[in-house]
Amino acid sequence: MKTNHLYLLLFAAVLTACGGSAPQVAQSSYQTLTISKSDITVPLKYSATLKGTSDVTIKPQVSGQLMEVCITEGQQVKKGTVLFRIDSRDAQLELESAEANLLAAQAQESSAKLEFESSKNLFAKGIVSKYMLDNAENEYKQAQASVAQYRATADRARVNLGYCTITSPVDGVIGSIPVFAGDQVNTTTYLTMVSGNAKMYAEFSVNESVLEERAQAGTKDNGSALADFPDVTWLFKSGTEYDRKGRITSITGTVDKTTGALTCKATFPNPDGVLYSGVQGTVVIPIEVKDVMVVPQNAIVRLQNKSLAYKVGPDSCAYSTIVETVGISSDRDLVVTKGLEVGDVIVTEGANNLYEGQRVLF
Repeated sequence: MKTNHLYLLLFAAVLTACGGSAPQVAQSSYQTLTISKSDITVPLKYSATLKGTSDVTIKPQVSGQLMEVCITEGQQVKKGTVLFRIDSRDAQLELESAEANLLAAQAQESSAKLEFESSKNLFAKGIVSKYMLDNAENEYKQAQASVAQYRATADRARVNLGYCTITSPVDGVIGSIPVFAGDQVNTTTYLTMVSGNAKMYAEFSVNESVLEERAQAGTKDNGSALADFPDVTWLFKSGTEYDRKGRITSITGTVDKTTGALTCKATFPNPDGVLYSGVQGTVVIPIEVKDVMVVPQNAIVRLQNKSLAYKVGPDSCAYSTIVETVGISSDRDLVVTKGLEVGDVIVTEGANNLYEGQRVLF
């Protein structure tokens, strides 16, 4: 009788399992989560490349032999710093010749003026004819034109002489220098680049849906959209975060038809000169999302093209339900947009080991 009584107890235990199915193996490694809604900050990440806000390519304005390279690669320079010197002897001779021609033209102008003034007085007294007066006036005007022409030639020669000394147009950092003293250069020769690095901008593409969300939040134009975006962060490729925040300062007015994205620029202050043109990294935009259901990634089971979550029923058993989720640039969490309701209890830790109707022990 005692043996039969024991069999009855075991049979009753089996019947109390979920749905009266076959005996279940008790598990104690499951963790659950009660679904609720909350506000979160989503870090949207975009690959970007840094450039100086005033990067300037340096090329000669005149041809000649490069006499001196006055700077080194990576050097910090101020606006007006001498960068290169080109042989100026020919330019100096051209200027001297132009100035001499200008002096001769000015002397000729003075003589023609005196002749014209004299002819006017004589014509007034009836001593010379109108023809002689007109001829004197024409010679004076021709002399004035010659002075203007030679003055322009002298000014051009003076400018060309100034071009032989190449200075920095901005504050910044010197890039690579592919030339050496003694090289012959011309107006197409690349000398270097000065990266105006007091401020740096990172250029990247943003999906138009991000701006649509900003617009729905109250933004009505491009300027307001810029003001509406929060401060952004720069991450180096190593994952290190730059210690100064930036701002999105421009958004293109047209959407790329191929990608459906807009080009944006985020500007970062660079007072210490630690940011360099050409550096690649990531712009992180923290976007606030309100009233959403957030679950850990390990609560979602991927089955072919479906996403499943296991809800715990009143009988303490787990039942799968199809859900829709959106990634939030996090390695741990997802936003559930469909399939769950506030108050639902789902399995998180151990969800991948569950099967339909399995009892979950709390």
